Amino acid sequence: MKYVIALDAGTTSVRAYLYDVEGGVFVHGAQQEVGQSFPRPGWVEQDAGEIWFKAMYCLNNCVRYAGAENIVGIGVANQRETVVMWDRTTGEPICPAIVWQCRRTSEFCENLPGEMKQEIARRTGLLPDAYFSASKIKWNFDNLEEPTRILRAGNLCIGTVDSYLIFRLTGKFATDYTNASRTMLFNIHSLAWDEELLHFFSVPKAALPEALPSDACFGYADLGGKKVPVAGVAGDQQAALVGQAALGAGEAKATYGTGLFLLFNTGEACVSSAGGLLTTVGYAAGGKVHYALEGSVFNAGSSVQWLRDGVGLITTASESEQLARSVEDTGGVYFVPAFTGLGAPHWRADARALLSGVTRGTTRAHIVRAVLESIAYSAKEIADCMQRESGVTLKELRCDGGACANDFLMQFQADVLGVPASRPRERESTALGAAYLCCLALGLMGEKDLATKREAEKRFLPSEDRARFQSLYAGYEQAVARALYPKS
Repeated sequence: MKYVIALDAGTTSVRAYLYDVEGGVFVHGAQQEVGQSFPRPGWVEQDAGEIWFKAMYCLNNCVRYAGAENIVGIGVANQRETVVMWDRTTGEPICPAIVWQCRRTSEFCENLPGEMKQEIARRTGLLPDAYFSASKIKWNFDNLEEPTRILRAGNLCIGTVDSYLIFRLTGKFATDYTNASRTMLFNIHSLAWDEELLHFFSVPKAALPEALPSDACFGYADLGGKKVPVAGVAGDQQAALVGQAALGAGEAKATYGTGLFLLFNTGEACVSSAGGLLTTVGYAAGGKVHYALEGSVFNAGSSVQWLRDGVGLITTASESEQLARSVEDTGGVYFVPAFTGLGAPHWRADARALLSGVTRGTTRAHIVRAVLESIAYSAKEIADCMQRESGVTLKELRCDGGACANDFLMQFQADVLGVPASRPRERESTALGAAYLCCLALGLMGEKDLATKREAEKRFLPSEDRARFQSLYAGYEQAVARALYPKS
């Protein structure tokens, strides 16, 4: 038997999944939760050393299961935009990793000169925001002594989580185009670090990784004396696009994880957005670059975590479905999931989560249902924008991520969108995409093979009562307007 391992370093957990190359099916997996810290309101940090330790735990679990002699490759998917700084000589992080959710640089991004904002959008496809890596890197240099000290010694490495894992696994300092395209420092047209942006953000090019196509070989890991290629790397959302086999222009996927991320494949056309969407590298394979429009919602599954851990309205995430079904509707309650601001299409860092329409008759079931519905409303807001921008009508939304296991959410998503929501048999599309990219990189399959791999476990068909769901969505739009109203 031949196996590939997909190492998926997400925001709240790290996973290693073992896939049978010939059948392309999941065989075995290991998972470890990763902690987060919130030193100030709106700040989010992680320990990259913990990410590495738990990644190795999961990886070794899969190696023990399959035997190192049967592992032919390791693919990597990862949370994007999160900034890691480490010492090249030791491999140890020199400061906390600033997570993509962190809003500490919001004011800086908002106050960027208008001309620079336009240049950033033109060169990178991104709207200047604290979400992306560039301002996080600048913040570390402006506020910490260690990065400058280690830079002067010639030993500083700056990268996203993928590059840190690749470095620790192989000793090579590299990233892929998809992750590079999320830093706000990478020109998505020339596929190179942009010299002017590096100068503006005071980021030394020598401290950045080499950017390679998604299907490149990034180096070799030592698995019990066997050298195994680390090949096939992509940011988690782009990996999910590949895992969902949404490889043709006009195909879309939505991942319901900590955040909600909807990617709309535009093929080899790099489509600019005027409506608050991002243009990003979808994946690069076979000598071609495939682009995508992306809409990002910062809080989706994290809203359900808040119900459980923050306010104690549920004890398990799965309990939310039962509670939501126990009431006919939300009783007029709406929730806007803006714990760390609103992403696409609003890009308002100062917005905060809002619960509206609460009366004396409101119960925890109404609030739980409102939180689940808010996830579906957020996806509709983005999908509507994508259809306007592209001129292409969405016929189906391919859904993945942990929250897609919730049948209530999936049915409500189809109802509010007005198109089917399709849940794949293999729900871990991010890890699957990393495994597919690894197979592409090693020549074990071709892109045409991927299109035949996806199987739908269930398709949720939309209600014919369009007027009802349009009215419900209008109520959500009013709630968002309230969340946006006072600008701090």
